Amino acid sequence: MNTAYRCTCGLIDVHAHCLPPAYRKALDDAGLATLDGGYPVPEWSPEKATAVMEENGIDTMMLSVSSPSVSFLSGREARVRLARTINEDIAQLRRDYPGRFGGFMTLPLPHVADSLAEIDYAFDELGLDGLIVETNSDGKYLGDPAFAPIFDRLNERHATIFLHPTAPACFSAVGLGRPAPLFEFPCDTARTVIDLVFSDTLKRCANLKLIVPHAGGVLAAIAHRIALLSPMPVMKPGPKPSAEVIAELQGLYYDLAMSANQPTFDVLRTLAPLSQIMVGTDFPFQPAHNVARNIADFRTLDGLTAEQHRAIARENALRLFPRFASANA
Repeated sequence: MNTAYRCTCGLIDVHAHCLPPAYRKALDDAGLATLDGGYPVPEWSPEKATAVMEENGIDTMMLSVSSPSVSFLSGREARVRLARTINEDIAQLRRDYPGRFGGFMTLPLPHVADSLAEIDYAFDELGLDGLIVETNSDGKYLGDPAFAPIFDRLNERHATIFLHPTAPACFSAVGLGRPAPLFEFPCDTARTVIDLVFSDTLKRCANLKLIVPHAGGVLAAIAHRIALLSPMPVMKPGPKPSAEVIAELQGLYYDLAMSANQPTFDVLRTLAPLSQIMVGTDFPFQPAHNVARNIADFRTLDGLTAEQHRAIARENALRLFPRFASANA
C-alpha cells in the first residue's frame, strides 16, 4: 500500500478570487446579495486573504473576479467600465503586495472589440499575469466563432487563461432551486471545454495555456466517453479522432480547488499528467475552514513522491508564472 507523503512546501494558489471595493459596490448597487442561484457574496479583503495564506502555507494567490464577472450589468459601456476598474484594482493589489498576489484580467464579454482592447491594455500597461474567462457569456460558449479573434490574439501572446464556471442560460429550468456551484458549475466547465475541442480552437491556438478549475469538473469522468464518440459523423462541426481529443485534454492544466480529496484526485489522474495539475483554493467563495480542509487533503495525498507533491504545490505553476520563483525563493 502507498503511504502519504506530507507536503510542507509553500503553495502557489492559481484559483483565488477577490472582490475589490468597486466591484463589491457594483454588486450591491444591482441588489445582488447572492449569486448564481443563491450563493452568498463573501466578504473579502487583502488582510483576510493573507491571513488564509499564512494559515495554510500559501506563498502566492493568483487573484481574479469570479462569476458573474461583469455579466450582471446590462449594456456594453457599463461592462467595459467595470472590467477596466477591476483590472486596475487587481494591478494595484499586485503592486501593494509584491510576490504575494498575482492577477488575472477580466474582459467585457461578449463584446469582442472591447475585449481585444482590454487584453492589450491589461497586458501592456498593467502587466497582469493572464485572464479569467467564464464558461459562457450571455449563453454563448467559448468555441463560438464570434470569439475566435479573442483566442487568436491571446494565442499570439502565449497567454495563460483561467477558465471559470458560471451558470448556464437554462439554469432556472435545471437548477432545481439549488445554487449553481453545486452541480451546474462542474457541468458547464466540461461543456465549454468540449466546445473548445470540437471547434478546433485549442488545436488552432496551440500557444494558449488553459487552466481548467475544480479538477476539470465532470470532464475527467467523461473524457474517454467523449473520445469514444468523437469520430462519429454526427459530431458538430465535424468528427475528430479519439486520440486527438484525449491529447488536447491532456495538454490542459487543472487546479484542485474543492477537489484535492483522494477520490477526485485519483479520477483526475486518469486524464491529466501530474505536470498539468496545480493547487487552488477558491477563497473566499470557499470559506477559510473549507480551504484548510482542501489543503490538508492535498498535503496528504497518497501515491505521490516528494518531487511530485512539490510539482503540484508550486513548480507546475511556476512554469506559467516564472516571475514568482524569485519572489518566493
